[in-house]
Amino acid sequence: MDINNKARIHWACRRGMRELDISIMPFFEYEYDSLSDNDKRVFIQLLENDDPDLFNWLMNHGKPADPELQRMVKLIQQRNKARGPVAI
Repeated sequence: MDINNKARIHWACRRGMRELDISIMPFFEYEYDSLSDNDKRVFIQLLENDDPDLFNWLMNHGKPADPELQRMVKLIQQRNKARGPVAI
């Protein structure tokens, strides 16, 4: 997926679980544009994982084997925490 195709990435951010939507969508909306091109690629790589894995990683019930994905999960968690709760 092209890192500049924001419409397609936005669509990929929409998940089947509300908990994931609450974590991933605000991060995309508020943070994506400020990411480096490499971090944008890692974020897209993260989105290619299954919902149960994403849920577990974002809720601290495990972590991805790939260190870059681990870093992105932490970044999502940190940025979302700093921004505070969001209503969807």
